[in-house]
Amino acid sequence: MPAFGVIEALAMSDVIALLRELVAIDSTSTKSNGPIIDALDRRLTAMGLTTARQRYVDDAGVEKQNLIATTAPGLPELALIGHSDCVPFDPAWNEALSLTERGEFLYGRGSCDTKAFIACAVTAMGRAKSRLTKPAMLIFTADEELGCVGAKKLVEGGLGKTKRALIGEPTSLRPIRANKGYCLAEVEIQGKEGHSAYPDTGASAVFRAARLLTRLEAFSLGTLRETTDAAFVPPFATLNVGLLSGGKAKNVIPGATRFTLEWRPLPGQDVNVVLEGLERIRRECVAEDASFSMTVKPLRLDRGFATDPSADLVTFITSQTGKASDTVSFGTEGPQLVALGAVPVVFGPGDITVAHQTGEHVPTKELLKCAEVMEAALLHFAG
Repeated sequence: MPAFGVIEALAMSDVIALLRELVAIDSTSTKSNGPIIDALDRRLTAMGLTTARQRYVDDAGVEKQNLIATTAPGLPELALIGHSDCVPFDPAWNEALSLTERGEFLYGRGSCDTKAFIACAVTAMGRAKSRLTKPAMLIFTADEELGCVGAKKLVEGGLGKTKRALIGEPTSLRPIRANKGYCLAEVEIQGKEGHSAYPDTGASAVFRAARLLTRLEAFSLGTLRETTDAAFVPPFATLNVGLLSGGKAKNVIPGATRFTLEWRPLPGQDVNVVLEGLERIRRECVAEDASFSMTVKPLRLDRGFATDPSADLVTFITSQTGKASDTVSFGTEGPQLVALGAVPVVFGPGDITVAHQTGEHVPTKELLKCAEVMEAALLHFAG
């Protein structure tokens, strides 16, 4: 883990050097994020911020931490929030933990998702802090990549309340005012095993699942598309069956079939819309086959969020970047910040389409510009 001295911590002018140090810390979601939180805590404490940690243990028994740093008591005018965890990287990617500059880009795991944002946030705070007259805050969360778990822990603890929130994600410096929700469920169709030579002695869970999935596809292409929001692409809730498995052997009638069901509702849309549609389909299947049996286990029911395009944080970021606000269909920590009373905007350097892959990178110019914009935002709202 890189060592951050007090003098270095006070000299926050080199955002690239800070990003290099952060990328060198392996903060893959399956590991404890303690090392990167320790490093950030030391820097922020040296700046004079008051820090606090929220600790929890994940489902694998690994300790995770959220870091909250405030400039002064009271409700912050603005919080900068970034997630400290990253997705895994291919061991063959030799540069994954070594920030590498090639041309106009900086390469490394987390270089855009979202250690670039974190480096910009810390740098901006270092530059602006002495001129702030109102409270401001930095929050660095755990396990965003595993379902915004750290942000949900903040909500459970009532921690991180703020008036406005700038949430780090690679948006190519475009202010994002809304995102769809993210929902997930496990579905199991029960059948009855038997010898495949005698199909009447059993009931194929695969065939039952096929009949249900055909109806579910029709639901996704019909009813689910009746509710629209032109601000999104696509302008309706989407549904996907990403994983499916069933059966034990080629000559055994399958007794169970399982699949994952994922859907992304529009902001304001009932997150249960697909579960309700699935229940109607189940009843149709039972009407045709009284022995039809299905169990559904919801895993995530995360709502989206929608900030008014005229909100002051949206218009300020637009004025600083020259880029109009937009929406995204992927999930962010925005809904959790709404639950904490904030008006959220998602923003950061880098392109989401190059994240989560070998060769992840961030444009150097965007990194530097992002730090400038965040410094300006701190001074505008808390100066």
